[in-house]
Amino acid sequence: MSKITKKLVDSLAPNPAKDFWFWVSELPGFGIRVWPSGRKVYVAQYRVQGRTRRVGLGIHGAVTPEQARKEALKVLAEVAKGEDPAEERDQGRKASTVRELAERYLSQHAEAKKKPASIIRDRRLIERFILPAMGSMKVDAVSRADVARLHHKIGQMTPIQANRVLAVLSKMMTLAVRWGLRSDAQGNPCRHVERFKENKRERYLSAEELARLGVVLAQAEASGQENQVAVAAIRLLLLTGARLGEVLGLRWEWVDLERGCIFLPDSKTGRKTIPLGSHALEILAGLPRAAGNPHVLPGLKLGAHLRDLNGPWRRIRAAAGLVRPGGGLLISCNQRSLAGAAFRRAVQEGLARRTFRVERLPMPPDFRGDPYLHAVWADGAER
Repeated sequence: MSKITKKLVDSLAPNPAKDFWFWVSELPGFGIRVWPSGRKVYVAQYRVQGRTRRVGLGIHGAVTPEQARKEALKVLAEVAKGEDPAEERDQGRKASTVRELAERYLSQHAEAKKKPASIIRDRRLIERFILPAMGSMKVDAVSRADVARLHHKIGQMTPIQANRVLAVLSKMMTLAVRWGLRSDAQGNPCRHVERFKENKRERYLSAEELARLGVVLAQAEASGQENQVAVAAIRLLLLTGARLGEVLGLRWEWVDLERGCIFLPDSKTGRKTIPLGSHALEILAGLPRAAGNPHVLPGLKLGAHLRDLNGPWRRIRAAAGLVRPGGGLLISCNQRSLAGAAFRRAVQEGLARRTFRVERLPMPPDFRGDPYLHAVWADGAER
């Protein structure tokens, strides 16, 4: 038959015993497969390296003969250029999905190179946002428009979280290119997706707020209403400037009371030395050592460290009146804002000399008379 038409295809009666092929002479390699069930599928057939290959072009009814013919022309043109369209489609079906990429990202990248807290954060962002939106998509099919759509959707409610999702997805796609799951020409679809503006969540306590906090901590310590280990943890955060995880996970083997330092073998920025002022040393020296537990701040489970300060800090923060418009004060945002706050305040007010040598600095009048505030000032000056 020189040309295939809808009338002709409709007239092709199925063979109940087996399927058969009908080929169009005007375009060699273009035909239709008729199944015993009556289903009819347009195909393009060609040979490559001695093998016969076929590419489906669509089901009759959903695709017209003319549409199928145009698709057949495209396939056969690719073959003429030395390509193998059927192989490419097979590879496309076997291509990794975003879900599979996420699993590989976590196992081969995050777990091998990131801190435990970062792994937990990445996994949460992947499971909560990335997989529901594009988990079933092929990695090489993800477009910049897909990424921008997801980023915008999350950003309508939580812009900062949207930026974190974008950062994780961008790293996944960079690795996808490196691992051959996306071509160099495709590149990273997260590039040029504009991030939302972020304002620093830095918060400094005033002298009055520090004084109130000192009073509440002293009362909590004296009354025993709060876990004494938690109170000590908050004091160490205030006096050392260490990160929350660094304080909670602190081990006695890293503490050198004689030299006045904490030597962290690993931190968010690698190996780290934290100098200790006299009052921080006093707190550490006064802490009891739990038998069989290497941690400075032992938790409830045997051998474990204190897990979080959310409850105690929320109550202490409320009792000290450390609440401003927009919500309470996050302890995780203030490890550096609190420690040595008096020292920085002196610098800001021009009370300190333009040097960072250890020396005694003049104490602001409103810092005198309060033992806890005096301790913060003293440790800040010792720094």
